Amino acid sequence: MTPVLTGLRIVEGSAFVAAPLGGMTLAQLGADVIRFDAIGGGLDFHRWPVTDEGVSLFWTGLNKGKRSIQVDLRRPEGRELVADIITAPGPEAGIFLSNFPEGGWLSDAALRSRREDLIYVNIIGNPDESTAVDYTVNPSSGFAYATGPSGSANPTNHVLPAWDTATGLTAAVGLLAAERYRSRTGEGQLVKISLTDVAFAMVANLGYLAQAQLTNEDRIQIGNDLYGAFGRDFPTRDGRRVMVVAISLKQWQSLVEATGIAEHLPAVEGALGVDLREEGDRFKARDAIAAFIAPFIGRHTLEELREIFDARGVCWGPYQTFTQLVREDPRCSADNPMFTKIDQPGVGRVLIPGSPLAFSEVIRQRPVAAPRLGQHTDEILSDVLGLAGHEIGLLHDKGIVAGGER
Repeated sequence: MTPVLTGLRIVEGSAFVAAPLGGMTLAQLGADVIRFDAIGGGLDFHRWPVTDEGVSLFWTGLNKGKRSIQVDLRRPEGRELVADIITAPGPEAGIFLSNFPEGGWLSDAALRSRREDLIYVNIIGNPDESTAVDYTVNPSSGFAYATGPSGSANPTNHVLPAWDTATGLTAAVGLLAAERYRSRTGEGQLVKISLTDVAFAMVANLGYLAQAQLTNEDRIQIGNDLYGAFGRDFPTRDGRRVMVVAISLKQWQSLVEATGIAEHLPAVEGALGVDLREEGDRFKARDAIAAFIAPFIGRHTLEELREIFDARGVCWGPYQTFTQLVREDPRCSADNPMFTKIDQPGVGRVLIPGSPLAFSEVIRQRPVAAPRLGQHTDEILSDVLGLAGHEIGLLHDKGIVAGGER
């Protein structure tokens, strides 16, 4: 009943989203993930959002369940310690996840000289290893010109760092694949993951590249409408907004029944020459369909619609701010087994998620708070490198390592 990755040890050198998310994903499945940082914290240690006291909710959110060690990375002795931790012996150790440049003392060659079967997963920006971040990749992907109000001449960025997220999860998959390969062959390897490659691969996987090649046409901005089927947002009587979606025929039939618009549909089909049983035709007729659905939704409050739609199996969802999400949605509460309220050092008692994966044969690991920076410095030096107390004390005295401040 132990978590699925119990016994696996991963060292993480990271900043920002993709690499920390990859490490946290594995930590929440039971892996021992050791994050090393420069003394005082790395590039993302103070990243917004922050508390009134300046504690980064971003950092604590992406480092749950890890162990933390602070090391002076400017000094050879500090770098030597980190290299020793990355390449420490053990059949389930010798795994490194990082979005730092793969070079110098963190090069694959330097680390592999210490441990031949090293698994090194390195997240990079562009395939040529030049710099790129989510907020430069997304404009290049085409999505910004397909996002935003209908008729707008300007591109619109999305707030979600989608490509960082996809890359972090891909990195976790790649790490586990490499570990399985090593367990079968005894061979380690260097795995490179480009943020741009992840984004452009998904553009192709969704059919958008093929569409552009075959039609030589660009997607236009259609506001909140769902491309290729019926989906649109509507205001409610009490000033809220909801999104209703009908991709499958069953979803369409449920929406028609709930809103009582069946009698109007033959006229729509006849006037526009469409068959509303087909999702593509529902997209073509979306304005006509919406004209009948809008009055129905406008006559009801959000809670009235919740009762009507849920009773009939309509695919829908309310628009919510982050505050409304945490205050109103039972899916984002302790009623959901994924969530637990815990005491996060420096922050207070907050609701945090564990892994979204629920396995039938192993226990779902209880969410664990993010560590204080350097909280596990002495513990890691002792149990990973086998250093004695006086040796660890000497490292502290020389300022090569630092512990966690309460």
